[in-house]
Amino acid sequence: MIKLLKKEDLGPRFHTYPLLGPFGFVRLHYTEWGPRESERTVICLHGLTRNGRDFDFLARHLASRGMRVVAPDLPGRGRSERLPGAHHYVTETYLAAMAALLARLDVTEVDWVGTSLGGHIGMEFAARRNAPVRRLVLNDFGARLQGAALNRLGQYSRMRKQFDSIDELERHLRTIYQPFGRLTDEQWRHMTEHSATRDEQGRYCQNYDPAISTTFMLWPAMLDIALWHVWERVECPALILRGETSDLLLAHTVDQMMERGIAAAHGLVESVEIADCGHAPSLMDPEQIRVIEEFLVRDDTRAEARLASG
Repeated sequence: MIKLLKKEDLGPRFHTYPLLGPFGFVRLHYTEWGPRESERTVICLHGLTRNGRDFDFLARHLASRGMRVVAPDLPGRGRSERLPGAHHYVTETYLAAMAALLARLDVTEVDWVGTSLGGHIGMEFAARRNAPVRRLVLNDFGARLQGAALNRLGQYSRMRKQFDSIDELERHLRTIYQPFGRLTDEQWRHMTEHSATRDEQGRYCQNYDPAISTTFMLWPAMLDIALWHVWERVECPALILRGETSDLLLAHTVDQMMERGIAAAHGLVESVEIADCGHAPSLMDPEQIRVIEEFLVRDDTRAEARLASG
């Protein structure tokens, strides 16, 4: 049974932890919600140029249901330190960052909600031997990604615009993130305030390292990325969320994911298409939050029985 908490017990709480790599040590940040002693820990990981505060609405709700929710900022995003070279912004660095986070949290099992790049890291985690992922939510990410959409995302990430006011920055975000779907004015302002930093001239800009876009600079515009070799090793129950008009994750790819791989073979994969969204649903909408909560709290008995019999 999930314990209901008092409002003052929810959070947020802010923490840092060290990541060691070939670049030396860097400090990474994460936001924590809900009781530390909860039996259920949910990792919420953001997309390419975003940060963990995108999940505040989802995290607050899940925490109110007794779950511990942790939303990290990947290296070079949000409050986390930047890496000294663009070539360090790669999958293995992100996996190492998340492994270090799990060690810091002192948990052996987590649920994972990942948007775009955060879904990629979650899928990679879940595909590894002795994976600590109990349930996996892929928010507009899958086993085949469209090259044209990757090129578009790369162009956005290379934008390094400065703004004279927070209102100007918000107008910019409302334009480039229009595919996130219908957000309230409060949600747009929340996203803007947690996307903002100031440069040396005191002007506003987005709080991510422009070097993260280097991966996309040489990517052929029409070359897709296939990750079937990763997806097909995932064994845990998985929920695929797809924005109705997403140009990154096609409906045909979702259909194939429902049929291919270990989890699919055991009937552990389901999908939901989110109306009036592209890439990627914001996960701030109450209905989207409800879908995720229902998936996370579902009884594991059926999943465990199917895996044992297979």
